[in-house]
Amino acid sequence: MAPYASEDSQSQDQGAGQGAGRRKAARYAVPVAVLGVAAATIGLVPALADSGDPDLPKVTAQELIEKIAASDTQQLSGTVKIHTDLGLPSLGGGAAGGLLGGGAGGGEDGGSTADPKSKLTELASGTHTLRVAADGENRQKLSILDDASEYSVIHNGDDLWAYDSKSDQAYHAKDTGKGADKDARKERSAEVPATPGELADEVLKASGDTTSITVDGTAQIAGRDAYRLQIKPKQSGSTVGAITVSVDAKTGTPLKFTLTPASGGAAVIDAGFTSVDFGKPAASTFDFKPSKGTKVTEADELSAQDGGKALPNAPKAPKGAELDGTGGLDGLKVIGEGWTSIAELKLPKEAGGLASGAGSGSADVPADAQKFLSSLGDQVKGEFGSGTVYSTRLVNVLITEDGKAYAGAVTKDALVKAADAG
Repeated sequence: MAPYASEDSQSQDQGAGQGAGRRKAARYAVPVAVLGVAAATIGLVPALADSGDPDLPKVTAQELIEKIAASDTQQLSGTVKIHTDLGLPSLGGGAAGGLLGGGAGGGEDGGSTADPKSKLTELASGTHTLRVAADGENRQKLSILDDASEYSVIHNGDDLWAYDSKSDQAYHAKDTGKGADKDARKERSAEVPATPGELADEVLKASGDTTSITVDGTAQIAGRDAYRLQIKPKQSGSTVGAITVSVDAKTGTPLKFTLTPASGGAAVIDAGFTSVDFGKPAASTFDFKPSKGTKVTEADELSAQDGGKALPNAPKAPKGAELDGTGGLDGLKVIGEGWTSIAELKLPKEAGGLASGAGSGSADVPADAQKFLSSLGDQVKGEFGSGTVYSTRLVNVLITEDGKAYAGAVTKDALVKAADAG
């Protein structure tokens, strides 16, 4: 792996090509082409506390939002700490990874431990250290650093590489701009918020009359002066308490993202840089060549194995749960709006036992397994009948005995109310 280095920022090319649309560097810190993670709750967390409240000129919330939108930073490198606390039960063997993406990858299904779709789900829980670098739209790198290993995703032009030093395996995808290579890369891609800037973008896009946005003072993040933009739901019933985005006062780049639950306590997601450099990273940062003996898995080989449709190491869709043309599930509808939106979905017959009473059993779910699953949730009753609510610190899911699921960043009572109305 090439080291992360910076060249003199004065040598950056400021040509007219950069004027074709302002792009935030945070969007490029993670290669979009490799993010197939199913959970949108992945976050990045700073390890260093704020070190002072700088005296900055007053700005309005509208002016600060415009500053974020106008940010044209395209080059940066830095270190990020990750800590995500969804309150998921510990089932051993990486519960979050198994629930969100099918585990570590590789094995009998012909996948690779370096496949980003499975590896990046590890960020959905616990604490991690990352290094990120970006040089415009076509070159980005993200590395997850462990005590004795490193996992990196590198996007350099048409090439997309991922390398797991622990298993000495690499994953490679090439975008020729046409044909099967391009289709395979698109099918293996999903733009999932993974940096403070991307997380802030998603929140601001969803904001409207249901949201209160204010400027909540200043802070110093990674040694840089920043404004704090605070975003709160106006609606009752949401599990989201507040979101704070710390915005670099000079560049407008989001440096830190914190989501606290309405129930109080530690943040569910807290994303930010502990160090950041807006200089141009050295070109060698984005170079990668597998060593002799490294097992390399090509994306088109996996596409040929699964017909270009199924994703290795991703959970298989149950019978009756067909994917529609947009990647959503048939029969999915949304109840409500804004922060209290609830997704309603008719589950396949096989899932009905998840909400059954502890002693009833079913043909598809053994009694012991059903009892265990029921113990993880809370039994509820309403006009809809009975069911089980499975809770995290942010998202709650109600599964009813008649085979429906209601999910959202809302309280248990809000789910029961939605099921009654349905």
